[in-house]
Amino acid sequence: MSLAHAIDLQHHDDTPVEDHIVRLGGSAWRDFERLLAIRGEKANPRLTYLDGALEIMSPSRTHETLKSLISRLVEAYCLEAGIRFMPVGAWTLKDRLQEVGLEPDECYIFDAEETDRPHLAIEVVWTSGGIDKLEVYRRLRVQEVWYWRKGRIQVYVLADDGYRPQAHSARLPGLDLDLLTKFLDQPTAYDAIQGFRAHLDKQLRSLP
Repeated sequence: MSLAHAIDLQHHDDTPVEDHIVRLGGSAWRDFERLLAIRGEKANPRLTYLDGALEIMSPSRTHETLKSLISRLVEAYCLEAGIRFMPVGAWTLKDRLQEVGLEPDECYIFDAEETDRPHLAIEVVWTSGGIDKLEVYRRLRVQEVWYWRKGRIQVYVLADDGYRPQAHSARLPGLDLDLLTKFLDQPTAYDAIQGFRAHLDKQLRSLP
């Protein structure tokens, strides 16, 4: 079966397509830095480092499709709601003293604020297991992280004692994430974005 035939977003849990992941224990920080330098400006593979554990991931087509669709719909919402934002993609985030580093599937800065960390990071969890990325994000002090997993988006907001799961985004409180996920199964990005924007327009028009 070809990759194109294997991908069916309407049956996320059943598709056999997985990310290709290599995990290496006992890795030094310099190994992480060396791999970043060798890869250069390429988008893949993506690297994660936590306390000597190094993960190298080549995301599947399904992973990349979901990441792109979620990002497009987030941006559609921001445009409709008049929220200033800047997408910064798989921005390499690292802290040598904390012994952590990673590259989100997508991340955002809001309100044209100057910052060395994104306000929101998005992760598609398509293949289970691996490094605890929430711990990496906690040490990096990223304010909010979304995990897409098994057809839904879980929001984690940073508090003094770590991340707390929340029903709604702290940065985008007006965004209905259940509605957003319903449009991830559309046949094309065009259908997903147009359908989502139509719903958003209806919602915004109903506001006092």
